[in-house]
Amino acid sequence: MPVRIEVTPQDLVATRFAISPLIETMHAQWVLAGRLEAGVHGRWAARWRGAYRELERAHPVLRAAAAISGNRRGPNVSFIAPPPTAVDVPFEAELAAMRATPLEQAHAEIARTLAGRPAAGEAGELLSGPRVVERFADAYEALWTRILSHDWPRFRAILQRDVAHRAGRLAAYGWAAALEDLSPQVHWRPRGQIEVELTTLHGPRRLGGKGLLFLPSAFTTAVGAYLEDAWPYAMIYPARGALAAPPTPAAADAGLSALIGRSRARILAELAEPATTTQLAALLGQSLGTTGGHVAALRRTGLIAGTRVGRGVLYARTPLGDALVNG
Repeated sequence: MPVRIEVTPQDLVATRFAISPLIETMHAQWVLAGRLEAGVHGRWAARWRGAYRELERAHPVLRAAAAISGNRRGPNVSFIAPPPTAVDVPFEAELAAMRATPLEQAHAEIARTLAGRPAAGEAGELLSGPRVVERFADAYEALWTRILSHDWPRFRAILQRDVAHRAGRLAAYGWAAALEDLSPQVHWRPRGQIEVELTTLHGPRRLGGKGLLFLPSAFTTAVGAYLEDAWPYAMIYPARGALAAPPTPAAADAGLSALIGRSRARILAELAEPATTTQLAALLGQSLGTTGGHVAALRRTGLIAGTRVGRGVLYARTPLGDALVNG
């Protein structure tokens, strides 16, 4: 039976979106360890897999993690990647929250997860030891510093664009519009219910006016959830654009690239969804100044237009830009 989450009008107001560098570090570890299909991140995973194997040797708790996290058919621990408390929490703040986990809580979560299938050998010793929280924190800090932080601007840009899109749909059109393409596992039901197909959780839940925390992921292809009272109720889902190969100059129309240049053609392709100059620079792997120059040129020619949102400017293709790309 799927999990059914009952919502009220107050929950719509309280619902929010956030980005979690720590949760993405955990998901990246699953990909690098071969426990999660790399998909469009295949080249990225191949580039970093050697470095990850070195980290596994230095931090064997990364291998032990397979027993307690990323299990699609049983419970998982939450302490190694708790849901964030704000919209854009730095990795260091999330890591500090993980380090503050009481040992008793960590051991209780591990025992519940391993019930009936205790971990053996080195994994069992690490998970039952007095330094298990510290070991996980040290390992994830090393994984972030050595690997994920180098590409975080690009991954973060993907997540930011998803948040802007989906939060806008939720605010403007309500639950049904925000959830309709979130995942085949998630459905909006009449009478105010979100239905989530999960193999690890069952039974009804009520948000009680506290809202739901949505967390997009650039790595996972499946929906996950934090639906225990110890945490804010949260749902992890695949970010839009993360599971499809990014447009490249070669994939973009060759004629368009010849007409306006490869970088500008790539920007027009990316702007099928609005983005800021900073996000575009991260997605293209260019300097902010270089991307800004291309954006200014596209704007002057009427191919894109900008809309100020808070402190930033979101750019999107104009009808002329659409016609040129889809022409």
